[in-house]
Amino acid sequence: MHDPRFDKLAHGIITFSTKLKKGERVMIDAFDIPPQMTVALIRAARAVGAVPFVQTHQARVSREMALGAQEEYLAVQSTMQLALMKKMDAYIAFRGGDNITEMSDVPPERMKLVSKRMKAVLDWRVKQTRWCVLRWPTPSMAQSAGLSTEAFEDFYFKVCTLDYAKMEPGMAALAAAMNATDLVEIKGPGTDLRFSIKGIAALSSGGCYNVPDGEVFTAPVRNSVQGCITYNAPTVYQGVAFDNVRLEFKDGKIVKATANNTEKLNAILDSDVGARYIGEFAIGFNPHIMHPMRDILFDEKINGSFHFTPGQCYEQTENGNRSQVHWDLVSIQRPDYGGGTIHFDGKLIRENGRFVPKALQALNPERLA
Repeated sequence: MHDPRFDKLAHGIITFSTKLKKGERVMIDAFDIPPQMTVALIRAARAVGAVPFVQTHQARVSREMALGAQEEYLAVQSTMQLALMKKMDAYIAFRGGDNITEMSDVPPERMKLVSKRMKAVLDWRVKQTRWCVLRWPTPSMAQSAGLSTEAFEDFYFKVCTLDYAKMEPGMAALAAAMNATDLVEIKGPGTDLRFSIKGIAALSSGGCYNVPDGEVFTAPVRNSVQGCITYNAPTVYQGVAFDNVRLEFKDGKIVKATANNTEKLNAILDSDVGARYIGEFAIGFNPHIMHPMRDILFDEKINGSFHFTPGQCYEQTENGNRSQVHWDLVSIQRPDYGGGTIHFDGKLIRENGRFVPKALQALNPERLA
């Protein structure tokens, strides 16, 4: 039976997130999602006169291809995908799947090879198209969130169809504050971090890149990061689950990294030179996302959180760091997660997850919900 929530979500993605216009082409990448959702996206695109293209994917098939991936295959695949992406004005991906660790037994060297060869496609998509990436609610996601399947689906559609336009005034004020800042200081349990963001643009993200959304992001001056950080949100990267990730920095470089799987953590950070430097600093404030669920598209928007990302920077927030890695690691500063503070040039900006300056209080949850 058709769910009207599919149509509401598709309409928002097409008209608000990607702002598709008549005659524009959009690539829809459907990863293990119900065909009814893909159909809703196709119809919403056609309703505004856009031309939809569709690719469907299955996680177990993708795993099998990655297990035996060779240079010859990846060279052809990346060439084809890049040529196709260059024909698109917009890109939409819905990523489902019953097992978030489906790729966990693909050897690291294979994952590194796949990431390296497909990076040109990713770069073009991020830099040259209007894009939006979403997860799809599954029983495994509900389990990770500690909810029943029905309760998680209700949460998912509530947060993904939020009126993101309400965020715009507060996001503009936070971006302006970040653009005027040199020194950022972040403190909390296991965290004492200092870095500069001077001269690097800060951008808001309120429903136009990822859904769910709710962050303002920039990047640190590459060599400025000093101190240590402990991430209290669990994470999954390259199909492997990580807990209690702790990083120490000297002159921007991660000089020590530990976690529940320290060996695998360091293997990822040794993927290339840039993987041991930070490519993004962002502050999250979605009013409906309160707890981590090992899904970064949700976790990086957690109310009262920030993320500090080893690897590639975004072109719009250029700090010179290049890497095939972009790993959004999250720390939550609300009192129920130990609290913490963020200062800009000595001024208290956020305390225990709540914005303090009057202009930024519009981003506190009671103002957005």
